[in-house]
Amino acid sequence: MDSIPLLIIGLILGAALMYWLFSRFRIKQNIERTNQQSIILLEKIRSVCKLISVEGDFAEIYTYENTKNDFTNLFRSKKKALLVINAKVHIGYDFKKVKVHADKEKRKIILAYMPRPEVLSIEPEIQYYDIKSGMFNFFSSEDITTLNKEGKQHILNKIPQSGLMETARKDAWQAVMMIEKIVETIGWKLDYTALELSEERQKLLEENS
Repeated sequence: MDSIPLLIIGLILGAALMYWLFSRFRIKQNIERTNQQSIILLEKIRSVCKLISVEGDFAEIYTYENTKNDFTNLFRSKKKALLVINAKVHIGYDFKKVKVHADKEKRKIILAYMPRPEVLSIEPEIQYYDIKSGMFNFFSSEDITTLNKEGKQHILNKIPQSGLMETARKDAWQAVMMIEKIVETIGWKLDYTALELSEERQKLLEENS
């Protein structure tokens, strides 16, 4: 008869132990699932940011002139060239500069910082026309290298007026909305209030400049 109470106590203790082990296993599973979800979301966000890119084509004519005096400063010699520059430009974001982290307890992804759009690549194709050397002012290989650099810089100087940067900024906000939908599909939230504040601050600076 004494063994029955001991058996009951043993069963109760065994059930309690099993429940504790099961609870611990479920908690661990939930933590692992949350960690995995946050890692996947962060990777997806970085991938989306990497894909934001605006392409523009430029066709420009650039005139180069260089005047040189002789050693007596009595005579001048001019060399000149006409450059036709066709260039393809890509504007986008350096995803390595994007600051994003996860708040696992609140199941929230915080997009803290998105860099300003920048020129990711420029592919100029330069053709030379009307190349004329002066009597003692000739074109050299160094001049051609300099002209290539100046031609590329000429295109870079035209980018701010092209509207490509503004288009890239708008595309970035569309990407943020897309990221928000991705995050919400698995029950998380996206917090991008820091970006909104940064955008408002930038507008104020531009208005007051």
